[in-house]
Amino acid sequence: MSALKQRIKDRSVTLGVVGLGYVGLPLAVEKAKAGFHVIGFDVQKEKVDMVNRGHNYIGDVVNHDLEEIVRSGHLKATMDFAAVASCDCVCIAVPTPLDEHQQPDISYVRSSAESITPYVHKDMLIILESTTYPGTTEELLRPILEKSGLVCGVDFYLAFSPERVDPGNAIYKTRNTPKVVGGLTPECTDIAATLYEAVLEAPVHRVSSPAVAEMEKILENTYRNVNIGLINELAILCDRMGINIWEVIEAARSKPYGFQAFYPGPGLGGHCIPLDPYYLSWKAREFGFHTSMIESSMVINDRMPEYCCQRSMRALNEQKKALNGAKVLVLGVAYKQDIDDYRESPALRVIECLKHSGAEVSFYDPHIPRYRYENRQYEGLPALTADALEQSDLVIITTAHTAVDYDFVADHARLIFDTKNAMKNVAYRDNIRLL
Repeated sequence: MSALKQRIKDRSVTLGVVGLGYVGLPLAVEKAKAGFHVIGFDVQKEKVDMVNRGHNYIGDVVNHDLEEIVRSGHLKATMDFAAVASCDCVCIAVPTPLDEHQQPDISYVRSSAESITPYVHKDMLIILESTTYPGTTEELLRPILEKSGLVCGVDFYLAFSPERVDPGNAIYKTRNTPKVVGGLTPECTDIAATLYEAVLEAPVHRVSSPAVAEMEKILENTYRNVNIGLINELAILCDRMGINIWEVIEAARSKPYGFQAFYPGPGLGGHCIPLDPYYLSWKAREFGFHTSMIESSMVINDRMPEYCCQRSMRALNEQKKALNGAKVLVLGVAYKQDIDDYRESPALRVIECLKHSGAEVSFYDPHIPRYRYENRQYEGLPALTADALEQSDLVIITTAHTAVDYDFVADHARLIFDTKNAMKNVAYRDNIRLL
């Protein structure tokens, strides 16, 4: 058994986490709760200061847990990457967005690797968790890290283990979600898996290479993207045919095998599902391969905000009103229910489309009082009042938050366009239009 593996089992290693966002902070907290000493690294001073004060800013982290592990000295944060030298294992969990050309932006991964390279030492384990295209760990990360003069698989260990964070999920959190690990060598895989086995209360699935683990993560989210694209296209067709797509889905769900329910909506949001298929399509072109089915689903999902805007216009036309000049209240700007995250939220594009059509748009979200979009700040309504509903020509539900009283909405709104079937239990439905 290697010395590092034994020290992981003894919990005598110091762990580093680069990136203290939606993935990194919960990961750092779980490692500290498992008895390890953890150093969190981030380039944003505000995040570093909040962690060191024990102040939580991530919904899936329990406030008391963060306070306790900071107070006990098991977790501290810093902007100084020189502290990497004191770490035995470092996980990189930084954003991997798309650039303005819808191509992978791996600058955060590259920058993180370059920041830790001067401090890489013998017998160190480095794990990339950021979702990315197959080949990133070996083709990008390895050459940068080997500029330290050390050789991967001989002097230090390198692996990829995709993050599996589902914000707002009441059942599956970082600690109890199974992990996939693929290392550059079998020993890299084994040591990385040993670390996660010491932290998590879930199985660790070992694969033969980082590329397999990278592709596995892309498969997870592309599977969802394609199926949501299918159901969104069927929703558009069912609308033309006068069929309730939500009733169709519920009927299909009665089959106990061979069917998994996906639901339509105003588009895709979040940090993974709208982005990951672009990573795969981009990488596939290197091999002369065109991902036609995947790209078709991306086109369908990408046009849903505009389609919802068109449906809003049609709903108002039925009332002999124009969208231009109409007062529209949007309920929910988070990308999914019961969270405060609006990254890539389709609701923001719906709002911009409505404004472009001349509507006067306001919004209410119980979890997001304000948001920033294209370098501008937007303030929401402080409360959902009867007056706000009654003065709106149209209310559009773009996020199905459970904290909203939908019976109250139905009682006071003149016209409602429900893109999430959030009002399925409301009895009186004459003023409700479904996606």
